[in-house]
Parts: sequence; C-alpha cells; structure tokens
Amino acid sequence: MIAELILVGIFIGSMSGFFGIGGGMILVPILLVLGFNTKDAIGISIVQMVFSSIYGSYLNHKKGSLVIGEGIFVGFGGFVGGYIGGYVTQFIADIVLQFLFMGLLVFALFRLFFSQHHEDDGKTKTLNKALLFGIGLGIGIFSITLGIGGSIILTPLLVGLLHYPLKKAVSAGLFFVVFSSVAGMISRLSTGTIDFSNGLIVAIASLVGVALGIWLKDHVTSKNHKMALMTLYVFALGMLIKKMWF
Repeated sequence: MIAELILVGIFIGSMSGFFGIGGGMILVPILLVLGFNTKDAIGISIVQMVFSSIYGSYLNHKKGSLVIGEGIFVGFGGFVGGYIGGYVTQFIADIVLQFLFMGLLVFALFRLFFSQHHEDDGKTKTLNKALLFGIGLGIGIFSITLGIGGSIILTPLLVGLLHYPLKKAVSAGLFFVVFSSVAGMISRLSTGTIDFSNGLIVAIASLVGVALGIWLKDHVTSKNHKMALMTLYVFALGMLIKKMWF
C-alpha cells in the first residue's frame, strides 16, 4: 500500500501544480477505489493539500505568476471557513458528501466551459474586501467538508467573473488552498478525524509532482491549459460516479 500511495502522491502533486488545485478532487476518488472510506480519504487529502499548496505557491511566487494582492482576503476567509468545515465533516453521511462532491464538479465544469479567454495583460475586476472574505469563507466551509482545497470553485469564478487570465487564476487558486487546507487540518487533528500517517506519505511524495506540474503549466498555451482542466473535471466526475453506482 505504501508504494501505491507514493505513486498516487507524485501523480496528485503533478495535477496540483499544473491545475492549481489542492488535489482532493482527484485524490479522494482514487483513495475510495483503493479501499479507504470517505472520511479517511478526505483526511489524507487535506494533509496532502497542505504540503502541495504551500510548496506550489512558493514556486509560483518565485516565477512571478502569483500576485497575492486581493487573494489574501479570500485566503483569510478560506482559513476561517476551512476550520469550520473540518468540524462539519464528521456529522455528514458519506453518501451526502459524495453527492455534494459530484454537484461541485458539475458546477466547475459548466462555469469553466462558458468562461471567456483573457490575456495575461488584461485588466481584472476588483471586489470589496469584505465580499472577498465572504467568498473565501463560503468556499472554505464547503470545500474542506468535501476534502478538497476549493480552487475548483474559485478558479472558474476568477476567470468567469473577475476576468483573471487562466494561468494567474490557477496560481491564485492554489494559494487559496494554503489557507483552507491548513485550517481544515488543524480542526480535524483536534477532533482526531484524520489519517495523518498515510496522509504524510502521499503529501511528501506529492512535492516531486508539484515541481513538475508547475513546469508543465508554464510551457502550454492558455487554450490547451483550459481544455486540460476541463478534461480533469470530467475524469474526476467519472471516477466518482463509478464508485457510487458501480
């Protein structure tokens, strides 16, 4: 099982760096297929997200693709929401979590599909700081309850509503995961509802993949990046449906 978790960690890290996701949207279904129950899978996913998001955001900042700016207010909201979400999970049935997860993937796929392309030098909209905090709070509660970082909700919103270029939105999404996942891990550790040993194996292995994923992101066009992101959502949705019905 350790070898499988290491390979999964490298794969998820690559996805995290390339798509700006925490990795939970892919990792949770994979862990379910490997035999983990939903709550344990979510706990392992949160540990992995902490490692990959911090390291990935550091690399993105060094490369200049991460502009913190307004993201700090969304991030603080995500931290508070993630902390709350870590407590909420233990009171929700597995089947409810799975249906919420499926609905989230469908929303993200739909929103990204209809988003317009914006160049890297295009202007982005600005929002009230309190509203940004509220957006982060809501996404943090919802995402950590499902064991994901929240960027699959935030990235389509940044692209579709605030006119962010996709690659910058991806970097901002991964930065948001830092706040939501750290808060989620703290709250779940305090309640004893996290598999930290297996989570650490996946998390350390994911660091190798993160560096590779960010390198790949910087060497593809925005159009191809968008198509790849949509393919990722369809793949995760298919894995979840297979687990729930077959």
